[in-house]
Amino acid sequence: IPADDKKKARLNCIAHLLSQMQYSEVERPPITLPERVRHEGYRRHQVPGEIYVPALY
Repeated sequence: IPADDKKKARLNCIAHLLSQMQYSEVERPPITLPERVRHEGYRRHQVPGEIYVPALY
């Protein structure tokens, strides 16, 4: 795998490895979620920097 671009090289390697495995879809029952309950006074706390994971894509 050419690795001039490390991110693309990692993604290509992962995609290749996953394409080598045989799998079949598993039937799952549909998910039903209850209506969301909103609380007007709720304030979300800041996420500390040491546990933050940046979005890569």
